[in-house]
Amino acid sequence: MSGFSQDFQNDLLDLMRWRRDVRRFRPDPVDEALLQECLATFQLAPSVGLSEPWRVIHVQSDSARAAALANFKAANQQALEGYSGEKASLYSGLKLSGMQESPVQLAIYCDDSTAKGAGLGAGTMPETRRYSVVGAITHFWLAARARGLGVGWVSILDPAQLDHDLAIPEGWSLVAYLCVGWPETDNDTPELELAGWETRQTDLIIETR
Repeated sequence: MSGFSQDFQNDLLDLMRWRRDVRRFRPDPVDEALLQECLATFQLAPSVGLSEPWRVIHVQSDSARAAALANFKAANQQALEGYSGEKASLYSGLKLSGMQESPVQLAIYCDDSTAKGAGLGAGTMPETRRYSVVGAITHFWLAARARGLGVGWVSILDPAQLDHDLAIPEGWSLVAYLCVGWPETDNDTPELELAGWETRQTDLIIETR
């Protein structure tokens, strides 16, 4: 196939534009078949050495969710203490997690000890396995957004505590904790930009050597 139509290219750009980190969800459930349809796109993602190192934990039990939420609250308080003045005031007002509302929560791990791929491409840069997981998450995120779902990435967590609470096997490393559900509203502007935390760069910085 030599290329896609201009309409497809425009739609793809729109999808990227509307793919936003969602933290405000409606409580409506997500159909399991729809979730699995989106998760299936992990298998379409590239991975170093064809290692496919992604491991998905569906966090469903009340106890596991409560532990993850407590983890976030503790880490968020610690993060707040690292700011002062106006930035601290702004930070305290940010909604940085949809963990209390999102009907679906996924902990995405990288199996750093996988034998699949026989280490090809990861000998000098083992972190490429985790980059592969991030690429797969992007596939999932775009697939979810195309179906009207929102995804929020919670990075304010203590990974070691989460590993313990979820009984994660040795050799796995946390890449992302994702909240998934139906967004309260749709917006093509990042929430942090709307809140005045930061602005998006208008130009890509490219350097030559």
